[in-house]
Parts: sequence; structure tokens; C-alpha cells
Amino acid sequence: MKIIDFQAIKELSIPYSQCVKWVEEALKIKKESQLPAKISLKLEKNIFFNTMPCYIPSLNKIGVKLVSRYPERIPSLISDLLLIDSDTGHLTAMMNADWITAMRTGAVAALTISTLQSVKEGVYSFVGLGNTARATLLCLLSIQPEINHHIRLLSYKKQEENFIERFKDYKNLSFEIVETNDELINDADVVVSCVTAYDKIFAGDELFKKGVLIVPVHTRGFQNCDLFFDKIYGDDYEHIKDFKYFNQFKYFAEFSDIILGIVDGRTNKYERIIAYNIGIALHDVYFASMLYEFLKDNDFCKINIEHPYEKYWI
Repeated sequence: MKIIDFQAIKELSIPYSQCVKWVEEALKIKKESQLPAKISLKLEKNIFFNTMPCYIPSLNKIGVKLVSRYPERIPSLISDLLLIDSDTGHLTAMMNADWITAMRTGAVAALTISTLQSVKEGVYSFVGLGNTARATLLCLLSIQPEINHHIRLLSYKKQEENFIERFKDYKNLSFEIVETNDELINDADVVVSCVTAYDKIFAGDELFKKGVLIVPVHTRGFQNCDLFFDKIYGDDYEHIKDFKYFNQFKYFAEFSDIILGIVDGRTNKYERIIAYNIGIALHDVYFASMLYEFLKDNDFCKINIEHPYEKYWI
């Protein structure tokens, strides 16, 4: 059994475009995989523990990821993963999954945007400017390197300044900072929300323009859109079916069905679309399996799976 820590994975320097390829490859084998719905333990003060299992027959791998969030902890969100050989039942690896969580989430969001956006050279609004937002934009830029992106950021505790500094060397980006949710949403072509805890509605119905794509990575704040958007996609039916307004969706399909060509994605530039690709263990286990192949011949001998002791940035 290998014990693989955060630093070993980070030092592989996996290209962002490869992360997008991995999430697309995983979606293509979703139907042959076993993906039970995640089990979520919710505590007070927005603390949670999620247990996420998956079996991928084509890789002969079973994986279970445990992700937890403590708002006062640094970092607040951490995760670990057990990787098991499905032929023998032997534990193949215990892995830190912090990098995996951030990059597979960003890569799925980037693939979603490139698949469902109505225009490419448009206004991309971001709220929640942590690693998930960074990973999303890095992955999007890796697959749309020639596209000019106007990035609109919601001001919050100077996070927008750090975000702009991270992307200062990208010549195809321009930035705008706004102070209110209404300014963020109004006339945006793509809205990416990476806010992990939000208990209100981001903006009124009238501010969501025709053709807008909403990518609410952590689902919060866009429940009003569920009632009037033209199409809603999700990464897994079992994760979405208990949403408050699910039975009132105008249209629902799994995002993997678009990738497989089973259903259409966007069919015109006026459709308002929301994509609840909120995170499935399929991607975690697929990423872990690919990373294990890179690292399996390394001579690991670690007692603990180390998490960063300070906030790390992608």
C-alpha cells in the first residue's frame, strides 16, 4: 500500500488541460460505474462530512473519499481518499485528496462552460474566489487559450485583488470588480459561484439575461432559477432529485449524456441554462487512479497523510 501526500501529487505538475481530459474521460464511463449517492453528515455552523464511494470496473478500482469542512480550520475544506484494487480487495493507496478535489471540480466547471456557454468572448462573473474558482479559470484558459475573457469579480475581503494578481500574466483576460450581487449577475454570459455557504438568493429573476449559463459549484443561491430556466443539467440524478424544485424543472438531464451524445446540450443562444455539477466520486476516483499510475513506483514510506498546514493556493 502506498501513502501519498499532498506534496507528492502537487509536484507531478499535471497540466490543467489534462485535468479537463480526465473529467471528460470519466464522464464517458459513468454509466458502467457504480456511483451511490454521497452520504452527508451536517453539523452546526456549516460543518459537514461527506463520504463518497465509487466503483470503476474498467480501471479495476474502488474508491472512497471523505471530505470535511470546518469554517475555522485552515484550510477549511480537506479531503482524503482510499483507493482499492477491485480484483483483490487490497488497499492500493491512502491519498491526500485536496489537490484532486480542487482540480477535478475546476475541470468539470471548465468543461461545463465550454460545452454550454452561448458565447465564448463574453462576460464571466465569479463569486467565491478561492481555489475552486482559480482551478476553474485555469482549466478554462487551458482549453480556450485564444479566447478573450472578460472576468467580473465580486469584491470580498480583497480576495479579488489576489485573484487578479494570480492571473496577471494572462494576456487574454480583462477584469472588472463590482460591489453588489446585482452588478455581478446583470448582463453576465456565464456566472460561476464557488461560495460554499450561502443562505439567500443571489439576484432577482429579471437580472438573468437570455442565454446565460449558471455554474453553481456548491448549489447555493440560485433556487429561483430552478423555476424558470429553460434547461437544468446535473452530474448525477441521485444527487439532484431531492432538490426542492426538482419536480418543477422545465427540463433535466445528466451532463454525461451530453458528452455521450445521448441528449442535446444548448440548442440556441437564448436558452438560460443551469448546470449543477456539484461533485461526484467518479471524478475523484478516476483522478486518484491516474495519479497512482504516475506515483506507484515511487518509494513512499510515510506515517501520516499530510495536509497543508497553511492555506495553499493553486
